Amino acid sequence: MARYGKEHKLETRRRIVETAGRRFKRDGIDGSGVATLMKDAGLTNGAFYAHFESKEDLVAAAVSAQLRDQRAWLDAVAPGRAGVEQMVREYLSPEHRDNPEQGCPSAALLDELARCADPTKQAYTESVLAFIDDIAARLAPDDPRSARVAVLSIYASMVGTLQLSRALADRRLADDILDQGVRNALAALDAVPEH
Repeated sequence: MARYGKEHKLETRRRIVETAGRRFKRDGIDGSGVATLMKDAGLTNGAFYAHFESKEDLVAAAVSAQLRDQRAWLDAVAPGRAGVEQMVREYLSPEHRDNPEQGCPSAALLDELARCADPTKQAYTESVLAFIDDIAARLAPDDPRSARVAVLSIYASMVGTLQLSRALADRRLADDILDQGVRNALAALDAVPEH
């Protein structure tokens, strides 16, 4: 007989994924050991393998969950293009830049995700494309697929802008990069055909 029910196991897994997602974004994937990740979740190392096959399995789960959260965030903004504009402004804000553990997994982890195994890359790809497709559906409701590559390119530019802003020691320049990034993203959004 199991000590804990299925609900408890699912809640424990969710807690591990959530705390690991924040830690990965703050310290990086390579900078976050299993012992630290489990301690963050209030668990022992031994409990890890009851929930995940490997650290890579946890990375895939955490990044997918983070991107699901981004989709929920997008659902909470205004409908249509106005909501996309709001999302761009919030994404390229000093608050987002200064709080990576609360923000986008792409901006915090893209370089490390590129070095992950194929299953993790596949989980990331599926999750990020779902987010991109949600944005594309707002911009081109009759044919979201027609806007997918354009939206993905705009997102890539936003991710890079945020990363560069985080890396600069000159705070004024870092803020200016964010402001220009907003203008660039909005101009690029204006060029996306509405179909």
